[in-house]
Amino acid sequence: MTRFVTGLVLAGGTSSRLGRPKQLLPYRGATLLDATLDRARACRFDQLIVALGAAADEVRSTVDLSGVDVVESDAPADGCSRSIAAALGAVDPRSAGLVLLLGDQPGVRPETVAVLVAAAGDAPMGVVRYHDGRGHPLWLGADTFADLAGLHGDKGVWRLLESGGHEVVEVPGAGPVPLDVDTEADHEALLAADRGPV
Repeated sequence: MTRFVTGLVLAGGTSSRLGRPKQLLPYRGATLLDATLDRARACRFDQLIVALGAAADEVRSTVDLSGVDVVESDAPADGCSRSIAAALGAVDPRSAGLVLLLGDQPGVRPETVAVLVAAAGDAPMGVVRYHDGRGHPLWLGADTFADLAGLHGDKGVWRLLESGGHEVVEVPGAGPVPLDVDTEADHEALLAADRGPV
């Protein structure tokens, strides 16, 4: 990457549908968040931030956070937008923008991130178009940071992307939108996909 790019992993949710911290679900011999952070490290961002919130103390004591700048949302129940706002204060001033990743979505490929960052160029926003719809990662250029700081709720960034207020670059992604985990069934599906065909 020729520009300074920050990766931001959102891992501050309350896991209300699951009933236990999904960041700590077992996956590949560690936790779900460990797997996502390993993928994020493979993207070789100039800076990597993880936003914690609910279960932050448990995450800090369980997950390998080496090489990652950690921020905490003061109101995790307010959704992803609050975590993004908390992270903006930690973004390096040299950063041309953020690549937004979800802490419960370990299947995002570093190759997809590289294509997104390259294709977005100087555009303020970018999104991946998978075979079954749009999904993460998202590119959020520095020009959007003021708008990001004022977002509300879990879908705030998607509302911003779809508002027409910023140019959005769309890049193709391989396969379906990577699985994210909100329920026990989602976790089982992720584990089954990891095992492959029986």
